[in-house]
Amino acid sequence: MITSVVDSLHDLPAAEWEHLARPAGLYLSHRWLAGEESDATATAAYALVRDRGGTLLAAAPLYLVRDEPNDRYRPETVLPPHLRPRVIAGARRGYHNTPLTRPGLAPADRDACLVLLRDTARRFAAGHGTTHWWPYLTARAATGLAPLYPGPPLHLEDDALIPLPGTGFDDYVASLSARRRAGVRRERRDFAAALHVRRHLLADCFEEAGALLAGHQQGHGHDRDGVDAMITLLERQAAAMGTEARVVAARDRDRLIAFCLYYHYGATTWIRAVAHDREHPAPHLYFNLMYYLPIDDAYAHGTTALHAGMTTIEAKRRRGARVSALYAVADEPSSGHPGPR
Repeated sequence: MITSVVDSLHDLPAAEWEHLARPAGLYLSHRWLAGEESDATATAAYALVRDRGGTLLAAAPLYLVRDEPNDRYRPETVLPPHLRPRVIAGARRGYHNTPLTRPGLAPADRDACLVLLRDTARRFAAGHGTTHWWPYLTARAATGLAPLYPGPPLHLEDDALIPLPGTGFDDYVASLSARRRAGVRRERRDFAAALHVRRHLLADCFEEAGALLAGHQQGHGHDRDGVDAMITLLERQAAAMGTEARVVAARDRDRLIAFCLYYHYGATTWIRAVAHDREHPAPHLYFNLMYYLPIDDAYAHGTTALHAGMTTIEAKRRRGARVSALYAVADEPSSGHPGPR
């Protein structure tokens, strides 16, 4: 096997990368990662493992982080005090991470690829005088990587995925308990009577959505997420993802008072952002924006699960979510042999 590091995903054919990324999820897709390269808070590179015939067997993004605006990705907020890596291996956004390996690899070959990815990430980090870590790994990914690192995996959060059986919303409702079925129908009915809903491409509404998202984030204590930063973030996503960036929006007349941004990728619909104006309450606004309206669109698109992500786990469990753990694996300073700063 042969390892290399490239500076841009634009140098790789999308189909080659997607063959590995498609089973892994949105936040490791070629289109998403290529869009993230323009984020000035980090420098991206990509570790590649190929066989001697040139076939891509494994890959991982590598990010040298200069300024991390998201507290959940800041090592000092989630890792033990002696671990302060400045390189992220794998996905840097979305709280869903795994090393990419070619489908169908024999277990021994997959294990060998993970070792090579670890070694490449270690050399990349050491070249910048630091170490690396893998944040928000799935349980399967953490199990595969843990034997390669000095310490045990660290549980960070729990993650929710809602299965979507059958072919329509009624099939989803039928999969819930009798009590929950009645609640969902009532929440849908009361919301529909109160607000008008429209669907947009993100490109058509990123400015007003960004302003609303900034207010929502600051209301939750994220003071760094100003209006300009949120508009820039959504504009970048709109440019990168094009028609894949979908928004369902609730309006009071022409004013945007709530929205949900989501993506269909692979067999899953991925919730990216939800925000609402606290000064314009509506019955069951959050539940409809976070779950029911994206589920409607997921069925129309043909996906079979809704990735609802972290936080408010019990509310998600009551709406049919399967919950799994997310972990971090980090390299020790002595293992990475970092050079001079």
